[in-house]
Amino acid sequence: MKLKFIADIHISPLTVKELQKSGYDIVRVTDKLPATASDGEIIQLAYKEQAVIVTQDLDFSAIVAQSGLNGPSVVSLRVSNARPDMITRILTTVLPLIEAELTEGSIVSLDEKEYRIRKLPVR
Repeated sequence: MKLKFIADIHISPLTVKELQKSGYDIVRVTDKLPATASDGEIIQLAYKEQAVIVTQDLDFSAIVAQSGLNGPSVVSLRVSNARPDMITRILTTVLPLIEAELTEGSIVSLDEKEYRIRKLPVR
């Protein structure tokens, strides 16, 4: 099954476009929901569509972890340089390495140097 991704509002449209060019099935949250959608509504959408949330907002990881559910998976970017070209480079480098974990249900925190994986549900 090919992974689907939903990019939170904080992820640049330039990054989304570059990931699409690289073959990723990714849309911005504003393609599916109003810009004012709550984190809960975004999580519900990702769960329903079996999509991974890509975000720089730490709230998503906390909400999903506290839910006790095994999804949706979350890729949480914790970077000091949030330029679209930097985010794109990080994602295109790391996403192929963590595909199995995202498919199984995980929260992945990544920065410029490393990534950490927490399997869902978080206990």
